[in-house]
Amino acid sequence: MPTERPLRLFYAMACPPYLAQAICNWRDNSGVEGRPVAEANLHLTLAFLGSQPAAAVDGLMQLADTLCVDAFTLQLDQLQMIGKDFACLTPSQSPSALMDLVGQLHVRLPAQGVVLDSRPFLPHVTLSRQVRALPEIQPQAFRWPVDRFGLYLSENTAQGAHYSELASWALAAPNS
Repeated sequence: MPTERPLRLFYAMACPPYLAQAICNWRDNSGVEGRPVAEANLHLTLAFLGSQPAAAVDGLMQLADTLCVDAFTLQLDQLQMIGKDFACLTPSQSPSALMDLVGQLHVRLPAQGVVLDSRPFLPHVTLSRQVRALPEIQPQAFRWPVDRFGLYLSENTAQGAHYSELASWALAAPNS
């Protein structure tokens, strides 16, 4: 009997198309070199789940149903090298609602059998890979009104990585 192929999954916030286009235009005109991330793939990972059995998807969706976090605005205003060769946009300050969302996910995921990376969470949007050096420039401030997050499937194709949204969840309207 054939076994199902594991799925490469992650929770993330997908960059809205208008913002992804603005970020890519800035990247492409600012001297950020390397292998650019496709505009459609710009996102901020909340929790990388790695390879998971297809049967785990329902439980991961149910977990996300239990989260309650206010919508927030994320300001991406720093260009930073992460790891050996990833050019990324990062916020100079992480909104408390973002950290709350990540914290809720990280506390609940072990009950789903997910072992998370032990490195501390560093919010970032990867712009390019295989970057040797960053240009001496700081980005304009990209303001991202975040009102939802999703569960994504990552697949390698002949054209490169493709991310498919399996489900998404709205964040609560902030109390005024």
